[in-house]
Amino acid sequence: MPRPSRNLDQSLLAAGRELFPVRGCGGMSIREVAEAAGVNLGMFHYHFKSREVFLRALMQQTYEEMFAKLSVEVARDEGTVENLRRALRAIARFVRDHRPFLGRVLADALSGEKCARDFLGDNLPRHLGILAALLEAGQKDGSFAPIPAPQLLGTCAGALAMPILFGGALIDSGSLAAPMAKMIDATLLSDAALDQRIELVLTAIRAPGKAPAAARPVRKTRGKT
Repeated sequence: MPRPSRNLDQSLLAAGRELFPVRGCGGMSIREVAEAAGVNLGMFHYHFKSREVFLRALMQQTYEEMFAKLSVEVARDEGTVENLRRALRAIARFVRDHRPFLGRVLADALSGEKCARDFLGDNLPRHLGILAALLEAGQKDGSFAPIPAPQLLGTCAGALAMPILFGGALIDSGSLAAPMAKMIDATLLSDAALDQRIELVLTAIRAPGKAPAAARPVRKTRGKT
């Protein structure tokens, strides 16, 4: 039997991405997803067979977007420092632009949801492995200090991801006055703020007596908040 065209699977995934930050793994209803996508329930089962398969496809699709961008950036091979700078920029902007979705994945994993835990277990090593390889290459060529890899990765994640998730949660909660929300957005979530923290990271991990190479100019962009 030929597979129906019309991209109904993509419509379902798009609807799921809108619902996931609110519903999470435990609260996601396939009926609600199908209704939001304007697709009948039978077509949901045709494309995804089960709710668990759908949830994994949903998380995987989002992750692959980031990983594809990351792979392009590190393939430029412009030196270890610049490669790391570009990799951190790609990851940081992705986390910023998808923070409600990613925050929910983390919350579900911490609460014991198997689909979220399995997803993180399969995918975290992929981008962390790329960062670890860039850091190791920088240590070998003398750009970065001889610090254990977990410490270096923790420094990168702590300086970039945590302010995004924390600041973004404050803004998205709606509990802040408009001027405060605008200030947090500008100082923690803007492209300029992300790039500033990346430079702080590169300064913190540089080899003694060796400053990181200056950042190359990048096109000004701003993702969703």
